[in-house]
Amino acid sequence: MNLSLLGKLGVIFKYIFSSFLSIEMFVISLLLFVILIYNLKKNNRMVQIIAIGVYLGFVLGIFISYTTYVKSSFDSFVKWIMNYIYFPSTIVYFFIMVFVTILMLYTLFSKKLKIFKKIVNYSIFSILYFFFMSFLSLCAYNSYDLLEITTLYENETILSLVQISNLLLFIWLIFTGFYHLYGFYKKKFDK
Repeated sequence: MNLSLLGKLGVIFKYIFSSFLSIEMFVISLLLFVILIYNLKKNNRMVQIIAIGVYLGFVLGIFISYTTYVKSSFDSFVKWIMNYIYFPSTIVYFFIMVFVTILMLYTLFSKKLKIFKKIVNYSIFSILYFFFMSFLSLCAYNSYDLLEITTLYENETILSLVQISNLLLFIWLIFTGFYHLYGFYKKKFDK
């Protein structure tokens, strides 16, 4: 089924007005959107709490109504993560390095980050770049096709570089999360 963008939008538009349930869901979503946009000026805490309650109720309703689907989705997600940990994708590894490059640029130009955090970021990013350049040079030296996964994973050095890079990035993400939480609560309790 090859539909153009306008064709796909037309199908969705027909769906919205095809039944009472879809019209009701559309009106509720639109109403919640308008209330949240209006609340940007007012900044009413009660509206924010109600919005969080509506979203959590929606998620809870999905969990209750579609329990088997939620379980299979969660199982598939965990299997995908485990598969990526043991057999990482070179495509995902490339996009991780693009993400790291964006974070490196942010770190370079940020005036909000403290010197300690910048030093940690620079050291982690430098190690990740070294691993990625080593990965690419080993692939080029051995004439490996980057899209041929089985050939790449026969070389334990390449596999180790990718897996340690992923582990290092994961540790850095956890550290960054706790670092920002610490900074947030320190500011809150210092007041």
